[in-house]
Amino acid sequence: MSNQTIQISSRVAKHIEDLPLKKTTDGKLRALLEAEYRRRLSQYNMTDRLMREKYDLNFDEFERQQIVKQQGYTWEVESDAIEWDLAISGINTMQRKLAELTTGDFYDD
Repeated sequence: MSNQTIQISSRVAKHIEDLPLKKTTDGKLRALLEAEYRRRLSQYNMTDRLMREKYDLNFDEFERQQIVKQQGYTWEVESDAIEWDLAISGINTMQRKLAELTTGDFYDD
């Protein structure tokens, strides 16, 4: 990954400097990204858990058993299917982003 320069306002820079986190600005920004990714992951996991409890299935089983079709394509079940699918995709994306952010040469502070 190449080094890039980004511009931020002096107000934002001041807030970053005041964070009681890593020593470098880069480290502080990585910590903020990690916190945001973990927050999103938590939300997606909560949606997955709620849907598992509601349907007593995991998402793969929900799709394999064609629950949307079984329940007559109601708005509720279709809406749940979309929300659940987005949550599963979000879980995978956040896990990948966290792994990229916190492993290997990328995390050198």
